[in-house]
Amino acid sequence: MTTGRFAPTPSGELHLGNLRTALLSWLFPRSVGGRFLLRVEDLTTGAEPRCQEEQLDDLAAIGLDHDGEVVVQSERTERYAAALGRLIAEGRTYPCFCSRRDIREAAAAPHGPSIEGGYPGTCRRLDPDEAAERVARGERAALRLRAEQCVVGFTDRLHGAIEEPVDDFVVRRADGVVAYNLAVVIDDDEQGVDQVVRGDDLVHTTPRQVLVQALLGLSTPEYVHVPLVHGADGERLAKRHGAISLRAQLAEGRSVAEVVSRLGVSIGLASPGETVDAAELLARFDPDDVHVADTLPPV
Repeated sequence: MTTGRFAPTPSGELHLGNLRTALLSWLFPRSVGGRFLLRVEDLTTGAEPRCQEEQLDDLAAIGLDHDGEVVVQSERTERYAAALGRLIAEGRTYPCFCSRRDIREAAAAPHGPSIEGGYPGTCRRLDPDEAAERVARGERAALRLRAEQCVVGFTDRLHGAIEEPVDDFVVRRADGVVAYNLAVVIDDDEQGVDQVVRGDDLVHTTPRQVLVQALLGLSTPEYVHVPLVHGADGERLAKRHGAISLRAQLAEGRSVAEVVSRLGVSIGLASPGETVDAAELLARFDPDDVHVADTLPPV
């Protein structure tokens, strides 16, 4: 049985692009009789309980039901610590004292990182004793995974085969909080998630997660990276594009049904002017024949 999930970060309102990704995350498993889970990824800075409740309310409002309890990452830190401890014990990590400015300057140097936008490896070359002394003196350090610029591949349902080198990425932030690319892998495995639908802006970070899965002996789910929603100016949907959240749409006098119908038109499951709900979109959805536009139809 397919198990999918949607895992928003509660740092603001879900915009229509987020809601469309959530809808697709729900349609894929539900269309084959599978399970759909919700997870709150609140380890990021700026997470707010108020936003969490509003996001869950919006998902319910557009008709997305879910199985089981909503999982909250901040309640699972012991699990992440155990996985991180295993990577540390196996010598797969090293402390990194670099600031963002340090990394930017190293990347701009004539002999910067071989992976565009990747970590230049500055602290990988740091003497272990010196690193230990700096930590003992109270210097804050992130932990990076020794990826050794290995090449990692996976097959995406919509994009096909993808293969990319992986840089030494952060698995624990300098504030001591486990990083997204480790936490999400642990969560997906423990929840039995075998299909991940998310925006295609994240497709290039997926090899990092596939690498962590391999190192920890975890299974790799099927990935489905779907197009983002862009505004009329061609830029990804943002506040500057106006009333882009469900609540803002309702405040302008539109109904939930109108919003869902507009999302349905953008994924080829409804005709302009037609009123449909999530259940009707599900009845029309074929996971083997998916067409997703990169814009929403005009209001």
